[in-house]
Amino acid sequence: MKGRDSGMPDEALWESFFDPACVVGRLDCWGSSGNVVEFGCGYGTFTTPAASRVPGIVLALDIDEGMVAATSGRALRAGLSNVVVERRDFVADGCGLPDASAGYAMLFNILHIEDPVALLGEARRALAPGGKAGIIHWRNDVDTPRGPALAIRPTPGQCRAWGEAAGLEFVRHEALGCCPWHWGMVMRRPVAADGR
Repeated sequence: MKGRDSGMPDEALWESFFDPACVVGRLDCWGSSGNVVEFGCGYGTFTTPAASRVPGIVLALDIDEGMVAATSGRALRAGLSNVVVERRDFVADGCGLPDASAGYAMLFNILHIEDPVALLGEARRALAPGGKAGIIHWRNDVDTPRGPALAIRPTPGQCRAWGEAAGLEFVRHEALGCCPWHWGMVMRRPVAADGR
């Protein structure tokens, strides 16, 4: 089932809101080792910049068949062989990856869903110890041309608290001057004393 307020505008308008390469670079995606899982790939806006610079597979997930087709086509046109796009209700069924198998998780413009802690918990489960989660969302302190209703638009503080409740640890806030309507954050799965 689609999350609340998750409709997408037309692709050209959506693309005008971001500098995707800047976002994935600033949020440590390019420095990750291993595979990447993207929760809600949309048009593939962030999928292809991530895949162009990571050593592993980018598993791009979306519940919308149109978004799956758009992302698949985009990866094909970019000549990227390390993108796997899957139609999946990851909120209900998880991402399908084994435990501790991903180096990075992208949670971009999605934590306004009904149960963000559960989704962050699924990201934590899929991440290897030390693996990072990049989070962006629409700002609520400035007028934005798009985004979910202010009543459900999460703040950085809320997302940090949700991530910590899900077992992630806070790494840092990241100013996204390249995307003035968004804020960014990096969290990670802790490494236990025994390395797990």
